[in-house]
Amino acid sequence: MKFDQKKIEQILLEGNYVSKEDMAKAKEFAVIQHSDILDYLSREGLITDDLLGQAVSEKFGVPYGDLNTNQPSREQVLKIPEEIAKKFRVVIFEETDKEITLATDMPSSKEMIDALQIIFPNKKIKNVFSLTEDIDSVFLYYKKALDIRFLKIITQNKRIAPEIIDEIVADALAFRASDIHFDPQEKEVVIRFRIDGVLQEAGRLSKEYYENILNLIKVRAHIRTDEHFIAQDGAIRYQKDEKTVDMRVSVVPILDGEKIVIRLLAEYIRNFGLTDLGLSSAHQKIIMQSAKKPFGMILVTGPTGSGKTTTLYALLRFLNNPAINITTIEDPVEYKIIGVNHIQVNPQTNLTFAQGLRSIIRQDPDVILVGEIRDQETAEISVNAALTGHLLFSTFHANDAASAIPRFLDMGVESFLLASTLELLVAQRLVRKICEKCRYSLSQNQEELAKIFPQAKYYFPDEKITLYHGKGCPACSGTGYKGRTAIFEIIRNTPELQDLILKNPSAKQVWALAKSQGSIPLFEDGIEKVKNGITDLAELIRVANPPVFLEEINGKNKSGKKEAEE
Repeated sequence: MKFDQKKIEQILLEGNYVSKEDMAKAKEFAVIQHSDILDYLSREGLITDDLLGQAVSEKFGVPYGDLNTNQPSREQVLKIPEEIAKKFRVVIFEETDKEITLATDMPSSKEMIDALQIIFPNKKIKNVFSLTEDIDSVFLYYKKALDIRFLKIITQNKRIAPEIIDEIVADALAFRASDIHFDPQEKEVVIRFRIDGVLQEAGRLSKEYYENILNLIKVRAHIRTDEHFIAQDGAIRYQKDEKTVDMRVSVVPILDGEKIVIRLLAEYIRNFGLTDLGLSSAHQKIIMQSAKKPFGMILVTGPTGSGKTTTLYALLRFLNNPAINITTIEDPVEYKIIGVNHIQVNPQTNLTFAQGLRSIIRQDPDVILVGEIRDQETAEISVNAALTGHLLFSTFHANDAASAIPRFLDMGVESFLLASTLELLVAQRLVRKICEKCRYSLSQNQEELAKIFPQAKYYFPDEKITLYHGKGCPACSGTGYKGRTAIFEIIRNTPELQDLILKNPSAKQVWALAKSQGSIPLFEDGIEKVKNGITDLAELIRVANPPVFLEEINGKNKSGKKEAEE
């Protein structure tokens, strides 16, 4: 049950969960940022999901039931027929021999009690209020495997291709997949979802039905159906019931047919703010200070799929207001922000990053986002734009923040120009978060940790360490992880770094100076998230390498002061 903004405002104010002053700030923020009041309240730590649940439950006059801490089993959920459960938005919260407690986001429905009393005739029924998203996650127990649903569609002789596509997309959205892969093999097609950065098999389909599916996707994406031996790209605006999803489609010929990859541009990422990215308070302060400056260049580095664009969009939302002219040039434009001018690169009309950037500068911009700096021409124009009174954001492919500087210089940018325009370097990676619904703590000793992580003693000096893991549950599809957050490495441009850039330094020299000035590497930022139970050690090691080995650390501990003095 979704509440509109006015209803939420009324509930929070009447229950004294939020002051009138804070609510006024939240409403102002929502107007400027084109978001909602809960975005502001949660970012400022004024409201949490649990507090919101308690506030709404008080309004209904029933207790609050937190399905995160008291999750029903599969057997309990399936005691209520799917049709009834979804009609009344209800799941079993607690059950005894004589009594049953139902969690719902529609606790005022008398019709629901009557219907459930028929299913549980000998039990007293009570209600608790639970949040809509928590109930939806429990409803995943009702989903049958894709293979079973494919077979049902085929045997019923329905419109096979569109219905199969609908089922695949519905599952991808339910599991918050970022990509759908159709992998043709000799006799069948494997469907896989990329969930939280990791591919998982979702189902298989006989190859005889694939051609119709392939052609339908091509038609919807406005790409040629008679071409089978060239790579093609397109886009689909998928609409089903109340859901609208933008998709990027790539079709590439392989030995066993044509492989399709569909990127789902998730709606929830559109409203990401700086506090949603996983930035520490210190890192967030640094980025906000740099983003408020009138000119300069902020570069976000990392491999494909590391969340660079999401970070830059969060910065745009932070700055976006009617007094500022913001223009982006991207390939492709992934998300549209109201109040921001988006330009799509189009090589066929000679609208390249470099050409578009030249035009943008003549459009009197205050803030410019360049989707990616790929070549010398774009790099030089970007630097000059930052030099002439514009704040410029862009992404750049580099392994870490420090290596971005020598790479930029290798592209032919003059060192004195880079030194005077560079404001901030950000490197990032995405790590999976431990599922909050099945997270548990585990006490481990140094010997146990050393088996999987030889450098553990340096990062965890205590003999006994409490770490966190996910057991696996329906909400996280048994993986123990749900959602992702970023780990960061930030280098600020200081007078000392400017002097170093003029000497054409190596990445090692850049990082040595940055570390002496307080920068911490990606891995150490990740270690803090491990200690706080946000992610676990195995996931961090999968994504980022420790900066040094243990024997090197010991050597640096002995000679570090001397090296710093030199």
